Amino acid sequence: MLAPLPALAADGGDAALSALARARLAEDAGDPGQALAALTAASSLIPDLPGLRGRILEQAIEAGDLEAARSAAMMLWAGGDRRFDAQLVLVTDALRRSDWKAARDYVAGRSDKSGGDAVARLVVPPLSSWIDAGLREKSPERHLLDAGARGAPQPAFQLEAALVQLAAGRKDDAAALADTVTLTDRTSQLVAARLAATLDKAGEGEAAKRLRERIALAAGEREDPVMLLPDQAVTTPRGGAAHWLGLLADAFARTPNSNPKVPLLFARVAYWLDGSDWQVRSALVEALDNDEQKDAALAVLQSMKPPLPPVLVMRQAELLADGDKAAEAVALAERAVATDKPGRILLVRYADIARRSDDPRAAERAYARLEADLGDDEFDKALHGSILIARAELLLQAHDWDAAEPLLDRAIALRPNDPNVLNFVGYSSIERRKNIEKSFAQIEAAWAQDPQNAAITDSLGWAYFLTGRPDEAVPLLEKAQGGDPGNAVIVEHLGDAYWQSGRRFQARYTWRAAALLAEADMATRIAAKLRDGLTPATTAP
Repeated sequence: MLAPLPALAADGGDAALSALARARLAEDAGDPGQALAALTAASSLIPDLPGLRGRILEQAIEAGDLEAARSAAMMLWAGGDRRFDAQLVLVTDALRRSDWKAARDYVAGRSDKSGGDAVARLVVPPLSSWIDAGLREKSPERHLLDAGARGAPQPAFQLEAALVQLAAGRKDDAAALADTVTLTDRTSQLVAARLAATLDKAGEGEAAKRLRERIALAAGEREDPVMLLPDQAVTTPRGGAAHWLGLLADAFARTPNSNPKVPLLFARVAYWLDGSDWQVRSALVEALDNDEQKDAALAVLQSMKPPLPPVLVMRQAELLADGDKAAEAVALAERAVATDKPGRILLVRYADIARRSDDPRAAERAYARLEADLGDDEFDKALHGSILIARAELLLQAHDWDAAEPLLDRAIALRPNDPNVLNFVGYSSIERRKNIEKSFAQIEAAWAQDPQNAAITDSLGWAYFLTGRPDEAVPLLEKAQGGDPGNAVIVEHLGDAYWQSGRRFQARYTWRAAALLAEADMATRIAAKLRDGLTPATTAP
């Protein structure tokens, strides 16, 4: 950590304090470039400030400044601070210069003798093997194959070893090893896909075919986004190191509740090693997005030479949609699915972008395209029900109940036991005072399946209210409000039920709480209730 600012006045003066303050403000604002510039300025004034070089390294990695990261890492390393991010940057720099011996020394420089560092166990064997391949050592793959001290190494390591063998010119050994590996997880399947492409390039087409037949992610629609990227061979030690580090970046980004700085570190060094690798590029985009650097993620995509593969065009569309550029986002999403068979996952993502665009015609085009892709199996029937609900919601927003009702009926027919579908259909009907008894039964059926769901509990309570039973509505609405206290609709419903059951003081108190959460139309309605009490005109929808 940086020392407290007041303690620096005697050492660095006002300029140092100002630079450190600017750095902190830039970090808080998520601007690593400005933070790096300010920290660099501070280091020229107070170079020995504890923790400063580490902060410079971290901000250089976030900003993508390799030179600043290398300089900070070298100073930390020389000073005995052999932290992992410094090690990885220095290994990367050495690999970029094809200085294999220096890379090997850096890898060994902080080896965990106890074997307790889980991240090092994922990094050291592959890097050691790729470095040995660069040094033209005998059996460079041994670091990977020996990694399983108490048994066989993990399948991803075995497949990575086959890639190393191919890079060393031993294609027969690589093909034979590939045939023995059982693909047990996503990582091993992703490595297998790269290995299959590399076997093809090496003229081992039959071995590549046998391997692809065992990759479950490659079957059917290839739903995994990484599998939608173009096939690329891994042919050099530097490219191999980049591929593996990019794979780790992708895996860490998918880890729940993980620190976003970890995948960004791996993605940055992978990109510095081989920015032409599609999977590495994709990993950097995801890492930047997870680090709340959406503009930087978009810039990475926009800097790539076209044509982008459709999955990255769709990713660009999603980032534009996140930035409130709906029209551009929809246009890009439509371009991403312009082929005859874009794949289900891209159609679903296209539909989501169109739904978020507030353009009903674009959304309807997307849903129609997705519907046309559906089959008759149970999964597709369930998805079809969701699409019908989404299409009906668009019509309800346009106040076209007559067009929406048959879609709602079809959704129920496809998913008669889905509590969310039952609740949506029942509530949509009852809030418009349509089919009261049928709607009430649908909501009751939904609640019986998921009584802890606040939205469904609210629907049932409101159905009791609308059918003239406010005393029965109140406990349900109180439960719903407890489950989702920030939901203005639920809070307003509870206030109306309190009023109707004669609890006027609690009604006004609850309406005031709802007013704090309400948007324009609801706020106006609640203001009228607070002034005049509940009337048919001011009852919640």
